[in-house]
Amino acid sequence: MDGLREPAAPFVLPGPCGVAVRDRLKHLTPEDERVLRAVGAHQGALASGDLKARCADGLEHNADTWAARKRELTGVSSSRIAGAITKATHDQWALARRCQAAHIRKLAAGINTLRHRLSLPIGEKGTKRAAGGYRSKNEWFRKSRRLAALEDRHAAAVADWRAGRVRVVRGGKRLLNTRHHLTQARLTEEQWRERWETGRWFLAADGESGKRFGNETIRVTPDGEVSIKLPAPLAHLANAKRGRYTLTGRIAFAHRGAEWADRIEANRAVAYRIHLDVERGRWYLTASWKRPAVKTIPLETARARGMIGVDTNADHFAAYQLDDHGNPVGEPRRFPYDLSGSAGHRDAQLRHALTRLINWATRVGVAAIGIEDLDFTNEKTREKHGRRKRLRQLISGMPTGQLKARLVSMAAEQGLAIVAVDPAYTSRWGAQHWQKPLATPRRKMSRHDAAGIAIGRRAFGHPIRRRTAPPPHDRSDRAGHRTAQAEPGTREREGTRPPTTDRPPGGPAPSGKRKREPSASNTVRDAPRTQQWVQDSLTHTG
Repeated sequence: MDGLREPAAPFVLPGPCGVAVRDRLKHLTPEDERVLRAVGAHQGALASGDLKARCADGLEHNADTWAARKRELTGVSSSRIAGAITKATHDQWALARRCQAAHIRKLAAGINTLRHRLSLPIGEKGTKRAAGGYRSKNEWFRKSRRLAALEDRHAAAVADWRAGRVRVVRGGKRLLNTRHHLTQARLTEEQWRERWETGRWFLAADGESGKRFGNETIRVTPDGEVSIKLPAPLAHLANAKRGRYTLTGRIAFAHRGAEWADRIEANRAVAYRIHLDVERGRWYLTASWKRPAVKTIPLETARARGMIGVDTNADHFAAYQLDDHGNPVGEPRRFPYDLSGSAGHRDAQLRHALTRLINWATRVGVAAIGIEDLDFTNEKTREKHGRRKRLRQLISGMPTGQLKARLVSMAAEQGLAIVAVDPAYTSRWGAQHWQKPLATPRRKMSRHDAAGIAIGRRAFGHPIRRRTAPPPHDRSDRAGHRTAQAEPGTREREGTRPPTTDRPPGGPAPSGKRKREPSASNTVRDAPRTQQWVQDSLTHTG
């Protein structure tokens, strides 16, 4: 088809490279909480100062400046705490740089769209691939002003990028802006202040292989005892040897507890983070560690036992099972979820839907799940969809990045591979070639169900089309296999079979006008034929 881009080849997503588990720190005494607050505030202040110094270095950062900052922090904490703070600072600065680059790309996309629409005559209609002109002179004028504003923002962002300047808020920009809208947030100044200070604490430590229980700064024993290495200015708060403070509360990781215990008993690195949930007044400990890199299975191995194609929508997953030949099997399945409400509710809904999808895939015995490699980065701008605010909200609400990360990690635990495919035309071609043929009085096929089949077939490397047209009449092998879908009701062969004749293929017809004797009656069905074909001699006599 002219004007359509070539879809990219499917590929197997790499498995997870890390694990994180969390448990609540229960039965803490007031003294335990006082020490945790003091340590978090002290180390948080050090982290804020180090981030300021790193941002001031900009692109001039090197190993010498890193070592100088670490030496300065070691005197007011410890060498391990200083290493953890500087590493977290570098990660935060790098994240800010990536976000800055994404912001520049988004501004550039909006500028290109505005320039295109402003260059068109007023009232010109658009197409499916490009927007048309603006509706009125007033709208054209307002969009021209917006173009100037975006160009100014783009120039400023590019200047910051080239100079190495980033803007980072420890504690979060959203929480910072909430300070000016306490009434709408239903918070008092004291409540906001507590959240702000808690969000800027630093109570984390990187793991160290070969050290006792895999971490010297925050140590957790196999029986759940938690102890913290206090920084030098707070060493007087210690209640154990060598400047350590042991908490009265114990932890027991219910999820992956055996894997965590194996690591710490072998003195392998485990990183810990302690944080406070201000709303609930609860303390939590998060343990994380790296997994050895697992080699991605070949694509042909993932296709061996069939696949499930999944179409991602705003409120459900539409899935269809395909056998190892790419043919749909059984009935379509849907796994709904609700992405409204808080972030925790959305995350729980997504995990619940993915759990049911993976459990179904395990029951039917497939080896892989095919999913679209969605990325709406350039689809969320006002310039792309104009007044279609509901569509922009719909696209922005789909957690594509979180979906892929969670699906890969959860599927790896069940031995399932995830095959990512190009999302181009899957809904359109799926509805065109599969929705109507598979619909029956008892089976209601939606456009999303058909898209699941299209995604699965693309993951197999098959064309999405169901059947194809026969080759040309002059040479049956000139055009190869079929290339277009057959209409519903067409026989399952390329053409009507010719009648049986009493002559060999290409040979002369028997004498008489009829090419075949009339069928015998039922009573004389086994009677022998009266006319037989005799082959001519291949030799000729002179």
